[in-house]
Amino acid sequence: MNPMKAVLDYLKANRIRNVDELCEYLRFPSVSAQSKHAPDMKACGEWLVRHCQRIGLRADLVTTQGHPLVLATTRNPKSAAKNRKHFVVYGHYDVQPAEPFELWTTPPFEPRLEGSRLFARGASDNKGQNFAHLKAVEAYVKTGTPLPCDLTFVIEGEEEVGSKSLPAFLKARKKELACDAFVVSDTGMPAKGVPALTYGLRGIAAFEVTLHGPSRDLHSGVFGGSIENPAMALCKLIAQLRDGQGRINIPGFYDDVTPLTAYERKQMARLPFKEASYRKMLGVPKLFGERGYTFTEQRSARPTLEINGLTSGYQGEGSKTIVPAWARAKLTIRLAPDQNPKRVMQLVLKHLKRLCPPTVRLEITAGHGAEPYVVSPEGTQAQAALRALRAAFGKEPVLLREGGSIPIVNEFKRILGVDTLLLGLGLPDDNVHSPNEKFELDCFEKGQRMSALLWQELSAA
Repeated sequence: MNPMKAVLDYLKANRIRNVDELCEYLRFPSVSAQSKHAPDMKACGEWLVRHCQRIGLRADLVTTQGHPLVLATTRNPKSAAKNRKHFVVYGHYDVQPAEPFELWTTPPFEPRLEGSRLFARGASDNKGQNFAHLKAVEAYVKTGTPLPCDLTFVIEGEEEVGSKSLPAFLKARKKELACDAFVVSDTGMPAKGVPALTYGLRGIAAFEVTLHGPSRDLHSGVFGGSIENPAMALCKLIAQLRDGQGRINIPGFYDDVTPLTAYERKQMARLPFKEASYRKMLGVPKLFGERGYTFTEQRSARPTLEINGLTSGYQGEGSKTIVPAWARAKLTIRLAPDQNPKRVMQLVLKHLKRLCPPTVRLEITAGHGAEPYVVSPEGTQAQAALRALRAAFGKEPVLLREGGSIPIVNEFKRILGVDTLLLGLGLPDDNVHSPNEKFELDCFEKGQRMSALLWQELSAA
């Protein structure tokens, strides 16, 4: 009997049980950003360790300076072959806050099945995706099918709050985590049934701009017209950062941007996105972006500058006639290869200082930053991943660049010297970070098949 047939048959025979166990996993309100959920974080990590042990892995809950981390492996140090390949699967069990609760159809931590969709906070981001990999390994173990490689799972509890404890863990366990590649399923597919390998991620540079005016809020009738209004000045300043064609107006900003190749643009053109349906999904009357690029290229491969928050003056009910003392904006820049967040921030600071009028005082606070990430889609590991996707989904996979950032993949490269294969199972309408988050059961099941086949392909590559 074909050993892979036994693995795939096991997954098929245990479809319902696997969904039931995923629902157990989803019931934990493992919100890392809220201190009241610290006991839930620990309980979720402990449940995951017990589950890993039950399916045949060696597993421990590792204490960190923040929330605990789950470390599980198939490796037996006493009998490990020196030349045997080793891969690390990364995921996270922490989830975003579920607020606003009133926008959920049903409670966020009471999983609800509706046809082929499973609704719950964390269903797609990231519990469902990392659980698919665990189920694939279970199928090997329970059918007595030898894994062709060693696997280690690192499932952390701080991804949604910046993975602050993970770099120290990677450094402390560098020898134990030495591997051929990391595998991460925390990205997405462009449409249901369309598998994808994400080979590039944009980087990010976050910052906050504050303009200080008078020493206090002033009566706009008594003082207005004789002093600069910080809110007006801020709006004018920020408006100068982008032109009418979607280009960022910061000198030198595009100097280091690596252009898209003809091959990459051809691959992006294959994606099953239509402008009309995309616009309808977003609920906007018309799209806007950098001229000369498709909306797919704009949202995934070109740099952007966005206002994330804007505040000044009175925000309560009714009116309050003042000249506000200050105005503030939170901004982020998404970076394309090969932009460096530190250099970009230096350009931003220089330009804002040049634009700022002398009637207000400028304050800039730098936030988090991460470099872009790109791995060659033509490498042997990427090609092995594409074969596994093709076999699992029965369709030709596409190559993706993601507009978001996953800073930790740069740490994998920097600390451990290995690349990451990004094999996402989520869909654009999964409502990740939003109310009514969901995960398609078809993605869950085919993700398990993909994972089972992946280890065969990677081991032979």
